[in-house]
Amino acid sequence: MGLFKDIDDADSKYYFNLKTNEVERGLVSDADHRMGPYETEEVARAALERAQARNEEWEEDEKKWNG
Repeated sequence: MGLFKDIDDADSKYYFNLKTNEVERGLVSDADHRMGPYETEEVARAALERAQARNEEWEEDEKKWNG
């Protein structure tokens, strides 16, 4: 195992492909089109929704911060 565990076992992780909206196991697609790595297929499947929810929270926080 090297310094970056996620890189060392990337083929056993799950990724969400932003181009196809599908979950992939391992480094199948280009880095520009994937989110991850995730430990489970279920977490990878929910990645986009989770990112959208976080973005909405950050936008609300920014509005509060800026008055």
